Amino acid sequence: MSKSVLIIATLDTKGPEAAYIRDGLNSLGIKTTVIDTGILGEPLGITPDITHEELSIFGGISLDELRNSGTRGRAVERMRSFVIEKVKELYAQDKVLGAIGIGGAEGSVMSAGALMTLPIGVPKIVLSPIASGRHEFGPLVGTSDMLVMHTVIDILGLNNISRTIYDNAVAAMAGLIQYGHVLIKPPVESKYVGVTMLGNTTTSVMALQKVLEKAGFEVITFHANGVGGPAMEELAESGQFVGVIDFTPSEIAGNIAGGIHNGGARRMKRVGPLGIPQILVSACIDFTVHHSTSISEEMKKRPIYDHNPEFVLARCNQSEMAAIGKYFAECANTAKGPIEIVIPSAGYSIPNVPGGVFWDPEADALFESELVKNLRKDIHIEKLNLHANSAEFGIAVAERFLALVSVSAS
Repeated sequence: MSKSVLIIATLDTKGPEAAYIRDGLNSLGIKTTVIDTGILGEPLGITPDITHEELSIFGGISLDELRNSGTRGRAVERMRSFVIEKVKELYAQDKVLGAIGIGGAEGSVMSAGALMTLPIGVPKIVLSPIASGRHEFGPLVGTSDMLVMHTVIDILGLNNISRTIYDNAVAAMAGLIQYGHVLIKPPVESKYVGVTMLGNTTTSVMALQKVLEKAGFEVITFHANGVGGPAMEELAESGQFVGVIDFTPSEIAGNIAGGIHNGGARRMKRVGPLGIPQILVSACIDFTVHHSTSISEEMKKRPIYDHNPEFVLARCNQSEMAAIGKYFAECANTAKGPIEIVIPSAGYSIPNVPGGVFWDPEADALFESELVKNLRKDIHIEKLNLHANSAEFGIAVAERFLALVSVSAS
C-alpha cells in the first residue's frame, strides 16, 4: 500500500458517497484507501480496501462477535477503537497523506476518533450532518486541527447539493496535500513558551507576551476552554515548548465543580513530569463556565457573572475552592523541573474584586490553605497584591518565568 488519503465510512449506508469522494480524489491523481467501519450490512456500491471483517480481525474478534456485542453502542465503540488503532498503524508505516471521515452520528464519531490521532498538519476532514452549532464538537474535533464540514443535508444519496459539498471536500483535501505541511519539531534555537489564557486574563497575558518576546521567547497561547489546556499539554509532551506558564488553569475548576470548561482528570499533571520550567498561576480557578441557556437551577442560586450572551460564569463555593487547592498542589507536586506558583491576591478573575459578584476572600483563603498544606515544601509560592487581569501582574509573572529559566540554565 502506497501513501494515500484514507476514506473512512460505514459503507453499508454511506457506500455511494464514499465512492464519489474516492473517485474525485483519484481523478486528481491522489491515491486513496477506503476503510469500512460498517457493522451490520455489506458495502453498497463500493469495494473497500480494508473491509469491516479485516478491521474486526485486526481488533482481535470476528465480525460476528462484533455484531453480537450486546448493544449498538457497544459495537460502535469497539469498532471505533479498531479503526483508531488501524489509522495509528498506517500512519506509523508512513502510508497516510491525509484522511476524510464520512458519517451521521455514529459514523462521524468513529471516523473522527481515528482522524484525531493524526498529528497536527496532517490533512483531516470530517463530513457530517451533526457538524452544526447545536451539537457538541468535542467528539468531532478533540484537540486536533480537524476541518469539520457540515453536509447541510443528511448523507443518503448523491444529488446537486451533496455533490457540491463532496466536490469541495475533495478540493480542500487536494489543496491541503499540495500546499500544507505537518507540524515539525521547533528549530533548535527556538524558544516557544506555552501559555493558557481566557477573556478574564487577556490583559495580563498580553503584557506578559511583550516582556517574554523582548527577552527572545515566543508565546503560544491556548484558550483554556476545556480543549486548549489539554492541547497545550500534548504539544509540550511532543517537545514544542522550552517552558510553560499555566496562567489560566480554570479547566481544573470545571473538572472538580462542573461546567463546560472541563480539562479532564489529567489536566495540569502532564507538564510537570517533563522537567521543563513551569509557572502555575491561580487565575480563573474561582468559577465554572456554563451555557447561558442550559445552566442548572442549582447553579443559578450561586453568584453569577454574565460573560457574554452565550456563556455565564458561576462562582465556586468554599468546599470546591478547598478541593481545587488540594488538586492544584497534587499537580504541582508532579514537577521534576523548575517550578513556581504565583497567586494574584487582589482577585483571581474580573468579577473577583472588592464589591464584585465573585469577591469571596474566605473561599479564596481555603484554596490557598489547602494548596499550602498539600504542596511539596521545596516549591515556592509567590503571593502578589495584584489582580489576575492586570498588566502589572502579567509583567510580574513574566519576570518570574525569566528568572526561573535563568536559574534552570545556570
